Amino acid sequence: MNAHIEAPVEQALILREDKGGIATLMLNRPAQFNAINGAMLAEMQRVLDEIARDSSVRVVVIGGAGKAFCPGHDLKEMLANSTEEFIGDLFRRCCNMMMTIQRIPQPVIARVHGIATAAGCQIVAGCDLAVASIDARFATSGINFGLFCATPGVPVSRNLPRKRSFEMLITGEFVDAQTAMAWGLLNRVVPLEQLDAEVDKLAQTILAKPSAVISLGKRVFYQQIEKTMEEAYKIASVAITQNMLAEDAQEGVGAFIQKRAPKWNA
Repeated sequence: MNAHIEAPVEQALILREDKGGIATLMLNRPAQFNAINGAMLAEMQRVLDEIARDSSVRVVVIGGAGKAFCPGHDLKEMLANSTEEFIGDLFRRCCNMMMTIQRIPQPVIARVHGIATAAGCQIVAGCDLAVASIDARFATSGINFGLFCATPGVPVSRNLPRKRSFEMLITGEFVDAQTAMAWGLLNRVVPLEQLDAEVDKLAQTILAKPSAVISLGKRVFYQQIEKTMEEAYKIASVAITQNMLAEDAQEGVGAFIQKRAPKWNA
């Protein structure tokens, strides 16, 4: 682990490792299957904010230590602090963290194994890309405990077709990895022993592209996707004009015409 983590590794709630432009963040409460408590939420927010300002990081990977990705919020902590002030603040901070995943300039890949339920499933849906092991299972299971997964439903319903997402939210039933990929929650599914290699393969594909264009593309993708088609085309038209006139596109298009490999600045 790198110097970004000041606490001893065994105490860190988020483990960070930087290598070759990839920052890997591991949720680190393995005894609790990486249930998200308030302290973990605060640390993840801090690390993501730090990464957003770090131009040496080109891709972010989020995974879970131990036997699972994440089962969602720490229900014991929530039950022990059942006040509007505590619960409201917890969910507001969680929503902000989820939005930060979308807002940072680097693409974020979820690396999923074991279970990803409730807010864990929300993280997967909130990431830009997701790779899972074939053993992974997904659910928005709050309904089973009398708690409709309203906030996980936001990114889930924007990844899956409407009836599929509603089925997950209203039944709380588990979905296997192959089904999750068919429904649109995942990009790739591989055997567990190939998970890290597949995540790295996807990350390396992104690293081979110019960083400024990747960042622009991520920003424009999310800006336009919630708009009407007319508004989306206005946003996209301005973005692609600026992109075409910028150095990376001039180099890339020129290289294509000249039948040579492009030379990116980064």
